[in-house]
Order: sequence, then structure tokens, then C-alpha cells
Amino acid sequence: MSRQSICRSFGGGSRRGYSSCSAIGGGFGGSGGRSRISYSSFSTSRGTGGAGRCGGFSSRSLHNMGGSGRISMGGSYGGGYGCRIVGFGGGYGGGFGSIGGGVIGGGIGSFGGPVRGGPGFPGGIQPVQVDTTLLRPVHVDIDPQIQQVKCQEKEQIKTLNNQFASFIDKVRFLEQQNKVLSTKWELLQQQGPSGPRKNLDVLFENYIQNLRRRLESLVGQRGELESELQNMRQYVEEYKTKYEEEINRRTAAENEFVVLKKDVDCAYMTKVELEAKVGALTDEINFLRCIYEEVRTISRDLSVVVSMDNNRHLDLDSIIEEVRRQYEQIAQNSRAEAEAWYQSRYEELQSTAGRHGDSLRNTKMEIQELTRNVQRLRAEIESVKKQNQQLQAAIAEAEERGELALKDARRKLEELECALSKDKEELARLLKEYQELLNIKIALDVEITWFLIYSQFAAKHHPVGTACLLSALHHSAGMKHLQPH
Repeated sequence: MSRQSICRSFGGGSRRGYSSCSAIGGGFGGSGGRSRISYSSFSTSRGTGGAGRCGGFSSRSLHNMGGSGRISMGGSYGGGYGCRIVGFGGGYGGGFGSIGGGVIGGGIGSFGGPVRGGPGFPGGIQPVQVDTTLLRPVHVDIDPQIQQVKCQEKEQIKTLNNQFASFIDKVRFLEQQNKVLSTKWELLQQQGPSGPRKNLDVLFENYIQNLRRRLESLVGQRGELESELQNMRQYVEEYKTKYEEEINRRTAAENEFVVLKKDVDCAYMTKVELEAKVGALTDEINFLRCIYEEVRTISRDLSVVVSMDNNRHLDLDSIIEEVRRQYEQIAQNSRAEAEAWYQSRYEELQSTAGRHGDSLRNTKMEIQELTRNVQRLRAEIESVKKQNQQLQAAIAEAEERGELALKDARRKLEELECALSKDKEELARLLKEYQELLNIKIALDVEITWFLIYSQFAAKHHPVGTACLLSALHHSAGMKHLQPH
């Protein structure tokens, strides 16, 4: 606690304008808490004739009484008739060594500097030695920082007063808490050790059992969900295998379709070439037929005048007819053979094209069927994936809820354990206080009994002088019983 105050003083032959003192106290002695007391005063005086005495700024500080204590004082002497002198710092200073020691130290202070006192001489008043240098007037001015120092001192005083007020409020609050605890202790004492006490362990155990059962149910649900997840994963693997098989079959069918398409393209190109050849041969046959018709027409219209002699002659008509007949027979045979070969080839190509067309239609139907199966399997896989995602989301949500429930249960369990430990500590503290108060009461009862026995023993020997003592003892015993425990 620190305290700071402002005081005004008037005294002696010199008149002081104002003085201030401040004290900050701590512990006493040695290297313990440090305390400081400082005084500062500003004084002026008016001297009449000769050498007058006027005060100035003097300072005194006290540090930690019982430790390295130091007291220093500074003043000033001035002279002049009817003048007013203001001194600061310097002058003749005297220092007091210790409180109640009866020793006085003297020293000479300097202008504006600290005043240090030397060792004093024990005994009575020592002769004063006047220094002529001190009789000369000293031109000093007022310290411009004095207002700032005053403001700082005021702020320090306000701060210390606020701290002191807060300390007082804290003390009052602690006194109120002490009264409340005393009232609680009296109520507990009135209830006695056999009073009703709530057994919180049973409640905590029941709550912990409920949380454990809930945890076991969540663990069981998690196991069921994990088994369902495994089954769904197996279904997904099976559908995935089937889907891969269907993809392989589709790939094989597409490859076979490509091969068949190549064969069909080759057959179609061969058919086109053969049709072109058939057209060329038909055109050639028609051309030859036209030539033959022309030749035949010319041969019919040709009139040949043959001069026959009577000699023996050749039958050219028969020969030409025979040659023509033979050529016609050869042409017919060649035409029949060509037509038969082309017809057979054309029929063969038609049968091949029909067979390839049937296989192509079958392949297209199979491809369409496989496409439908693939689309159906894709839809099933998408539905299974959605179900799997839903199950995974449900499992994640269940795990999250389980984790949250476990965290909540653990947090509540920790809170309950903390509350239980606090209640146990509070109960132990109350029991300890009760035991201490009980011990104090027993000690007081023993002391009162001993004093009563002693007073009765003394009353037997000194009946007149011990009556007042006995009544005082009874009164003090009654007051001790009335005090709150």
C-alpha cells in the first residue's frame, strides 16, 4: 500500500509558502521491500536588517528504514535589508544521521546539486563556521519544471488513491466472502455430519453407463453399416466384372463386324467389277450380233454373177453355208458358255452377298442387342454407384455423429469428473476447516476448563480476590462461544 499527501506548514522565524511531502512505504529492513519518503518545500522569508534568513527549496528523502537509510536536508542563507530572496538547492545544509541517534552532520551544498551530509559530532551544539563565499548573493531562477513535477505528483496521488480505493474494495469484498463462507459453514455445522448428502457418484455412474450403452449401440450400427458396405462393394465388383465381360464381347463383335464389313466390301467390289465385265461382254455380243446381222443382210442382198463354164465347178454356196453354220454354232456355243458362266458367277455372287447380308443383319442385331445391354448395365452401374455414394455418405454421417457423440460424451464426462473433483476438494476443504475449527473449539474448551479449574482452586485460597476474575473468565468464555466459527 502506498500513500501520498500534501501538507502546508508555517513555522519558526521564516515564513514558508508551501511544502509537499510524499511517502511510499514498503517493507522494513535489510534487502526486503523498499520504502521511500521524500519531502520538498518552497519557502520565502523577509529579513529585516543585516543578514536575513530565507528558505528555499529543501528536500529530504528516506529510503527503507532499517536498511541503507539516508536522510538529507538542504537550505540556504541570504542577506539584504527589506528584500525578498528565493533560494533553490544550495546553501548550508545539515543532515541527520539516524532517527533518535542524537548525532548531527554538517555539509555545504552546491547550487542545484544534491546535499550530502558528512558524519556528525555527538553531543551538544557544535560551533558554526561561516563561509564568506556563501554570503554573496546567488542569482537563481525558479525551476521551469516545477509545474510538471506538481502535475506528476498530482497524477501519482490520484493513481495511488485509486489503488488504495480498489484495495479497500477488495478487502470489503473478501470480508463479504468471508461472511458468506462463515454462514455456509454455520449451516453445514447445523446440519451436522449426519445431515443429508447427495451421492453424486451414483448419478455420475448412471450417466457414464448410459453414455457407454449409447456408444455400444453406435458401434453396433457402425458394424452393420460396414457389413452392408462390404456387400455393396461385392455387388459393385460383380457388376463391374460383368460390365468388363460385356465390353470385351462388344469389342470382339465390333472386330468381327469390321472383318465382315471388309469381306462385304471386297465382295461388293468384285460384284461391281463382274457387273462391269458382264456389261462389256453384253455390249460386245450386241456389237458382234449387229455385225453378223449386217453381214448376213449384205450377204443376202448381194447378187453374184458367176460365169460358169461348162467345166466342172465347186459348190461354193454349200461350202459358205456350212462355214456359216459352223461359225454360228461356235458363236452360239461360246455365247451359251459365257452366259452360263456369267449366270453361275452372278448367282454365286448373289448367294454370297445374301449370305453376307444375312450375317451383316445378324451382326447389326447382335450389336444393337449388346448396345441395349451395355446401356442397361451402365444404368444399373450408375444406380449402384449412387447407392454406394449414399451408403458412404450415410456411413460418414454416422461416423461423424458417432465421433461427435463420443466427443460430447467425453467432454461431459470430463466436466463431470472435474466437477466431482472440485466437489471432493471443496468437501475436503470444508472437512479440513471443520476439523480445524473443531480442534480450536476443543482447545478453547480445554483452556476454559483449565482456567475454571484454576479459578476454582484459586477461589478456595483467595475467595475475595478471585470473584472478579471468575466472572471475567465466564464472560470471555461466553463471548468465545458466541463468536462465528
